[in-house]
Amino acid sequence: MTEPDVTTIINHPAVVSAYKTLTNHTYTYLKPKEQRLLHKAFNYGAQAHIKQFRKSGEPYITHPITVASILAELNLDIDTLCAAILHDTIEDTETSEKDIKREFNKTVAYLVQAVTKLDKFKFRNLQEAQAESFVKMLFAMAEDVRVIIIKLADRLHNMRTISAMSESSRKRIAKETLEVFTPIAQRLGLKKIQNEMQDLAFIALHPNTAHELSNKVDELSGYRKEAIEKIKRKIVKALLHSNLSAQVDGRQKSLYSIYSKLKRKSLTFDQIHDVFGIRVIVKTVQDCYIALGVIHGLYAPREKSFKDYVAVPKSNGYQSIHTLVTGPFGLAIEIQIRTVDMDKVCESGVAAHWLYKHDDPRSNSRLSLA
Repeated sequence: MTEPDVTTIINHPAVVSAYKTLTNHTYTYLKPKEQRLLHKAFNYGAQAHIKQFRKSGEPYITHPITVASILAELNLDIDTLCAAILHDTIEDTETSEKDIKREFNKTVAYLVQAVTKLDKFKFRNLQEAQAESFVKMLFAMAEDVRVIIIKLADRLHNMRTISAMSESSRKRIAKETLEVFTPIAQRLGLKKIQNEMQDLAFIALHPNTAHELSNKVDELSGYRKEAIEKIKRKIVKALLHSNLSAQVDGRQKSLYSIYSKLKRKSLTFDQIHDVFGIRVIVKTVQDCYIALGVIHGLYAPREKSFKDYVAVPKSNGYQSIHTLVTGPFGLAIEIQIRTVDMDKVCESGVAAHWLYKHDDPRSNSRLSLA
């Protein structure tokens, strides 16, 4: 069999598609010089992994490129993106830390080497992953929080492609993802990564239950879609009348979050009121409370259903006001109110602090734990 050349690998449809997705995420915030460095990492990684292929048959480089894409959605800096593309080179190829330092810089080399070391660290169970001493030890090992974020993105992509594995491998990896990786994502406030990993693991571990629950959500969506849209329009109109500019969107609770709530509180599906809800995003903290007053003027709040995480944030930095109101036809609707900055932290957690941070020479990549 003829050994593939790097041009063939780079022009493979799956590689072209993966790299295009990555650059679509980065062109809005990376400088031209950084885009060129990213392309260099792409070529370097493709050459390093030239003989490797995934179980799906695609060139292996599609995996690290997609890991970088996941991080680019969080607007992480160029060093992190390059390290993501190269994260398996030291462990799986003849590439050394010195090689990466010479071709890129010491930060990229450090991140790749640290991810390699972290891969050798074995997690055991949910209790250990959530233990404060364990988390501090994990973060002390990594030193730089970006190492852990790269590892989480790596696991997320492995979960997306888990169907190529045997059933026993799928169950083992899905269980480890739920028990170890999602609690870490939660601690870092990486809500988007956490939710997707949980849903994918849930589907892998309990496919029948997940399918049944998904059908119920779809059915409920048909009933409530019109009501949600009506409430959104009414809120937008009332906020504008109060001279308040806001983004008002519908939101859906993740499948695993619904499943967990059903089990944790011994509820039936009909008893869960926050499967669908509305999110209101405003400019300032003061606007949050003004919007709350406007919304309560439209729809009566339900007793003991108000939570103010703006005044008292969660331990992972999450901030938002939650209120459960009675909408048309007695429909219970949860409304979340937060600022634009709070929304960024909610979706990206600790990674939100990296947005454009590479432009600031005073920025410090070390993570300190209180």
